[in-house]
Amino acid sequence: MNENIVVGVDIGTTKVCAVVAAEDDLGRVNILGVGMAPSDGLNRGVVVNIDRTVNAVRSAVEEAERAAGVEVRSVIVGIAGDHVQSFQSRGVVTIRSGEITQNDVQRLLEDTMHVAMPADREILHVIPQEFIVDGQDGVADPVGMSGVRLEANVHIITGLVSAAKNIYRCIEKAGFQVQDIVLEPLASSFSVLHEDEKEVGVALIDIGGGTTDIAVFEDNTIRHTAVIAVAGNKVTDDIRKGLGVMRDQAEQLKRQFGVALADFADTNEQIEIPGIGGRPEKTIGRDTLGQVIQPRMEEILEIAAIEIKRSGYGRHLGVGCVLTGGGSLIPGTADLAAEVLGMEARIGRPMGLSGGLVEEVSDPKYATGVGLVLYGMRPEIIGGKTLSENVQDHTNGQAASGESLVGRIASRMKSWFDEL
Repeated sequence: MNENIVVGVDIGTTKVCAVVAAEDDLGRVNILGVGMAPSDGLNRGVVVNIDRTVNAVRSAVEEAERAAGVEVRSVIVGIAGDHVQSFQSRGVVTIRSGEITQNDVQRLLEDTMHVAMPADREILHVIPQEFIVDGQDGVADPVGMSGVRLEANVHIITGLVSAAKNIYRCIEKAGFQVQDIVLEPLASSFSVLHEDEKEVGVALIDIGGGTTDIAVFEDNTIRHTAVIAVAGNKVTDDIRKGLGVMRDQAEQLKRQFGVALADFADTNEQIEIPGIGGRPEKTIGRDTLGQVIQPRMEEILEIAAIEIKRSGYGRHLGVGCVLTGGGSLIPGTADLAAEVLGMEARIGRPMGLSGGLVEEVSDPKYATGVGLVLYGMRPEIIGGKTLSENVQDHTNGQAASGESLVGRIASRMKSWFDEL
């Protein structure tokens, strides 16, 4: 039974969420346990306090272990933060034998990774967009084809070496091993997007506490990724400053009475605001709270719109956008997004699960945690083309060399081609 158990840990700016799941013989995914702990060791998606993060990871995973009745050894962890950058790269190799082999694909991927990169950055994922054989584009699997020239367009996602290392360190200090590290918007997309949405064209906007993650899909492939450092915490800060309340009270007001569109609020509805330092309570209209929240939510969505436009796929998004993450829980967010982005918008909740604690995790704030688990069950869902640094290399304190990196992509791709 233990073989099929996968644990996903989403280390967020406001919470650490652990999800334990197992796959049954019929390939259905059952959620066995969920754990959540408040996190204050991160800032804008990046670890800034190791000890606090370790404690949050430990208590979230232990809570999930208790619920599932299993012992967790290794976990799949998500990485985010505005240090994450992505770009397109292209490689070309010549084929000597006339028939394309797995080796040639490996050489080609090695070629696409020869990009000038600062020493403090490393490659997190390499995702082939398409292969081109003798100028003939749109090839999904070139192995076995005849040709003399093989090219590929790939999407390369990079992150700061130190940010990834600190995540490894936190997981290891908490007493677990890192099985894989996955970009968070990529993970969220597995749990909240339908396959047909990815084919037609869709933008995923995951509004968390510290970061807003964006992923653009078209033709079943991820085309653009970005992480923005404006998210739910900024909304809370605006309420704190605007209404003169404590941070915890601001968070509670946001969750209980917040609306993303001020027009959604009943003008007659009054909210009690506790006084600070022995001062008497104040009352404000719910629409006033909406007027504090709306400009910041608009800003988040406007920056998302700029990123979507930058991807060059803005016009290709046939089904619009899907909003997820805890920040999307504020009523009216989808309507505001439709207005700001000028496209259809819906709130995405984790799906594709069949048993166990399905009700408990069908909430946008669990999107990344559930997505990490789904990725762990089926690494081939992004074509098996992901590439995570070797845990060993991190423990030795050095980034993996290009050679071992390419070897790993190639073996992953081999399994991907077997799937096709």
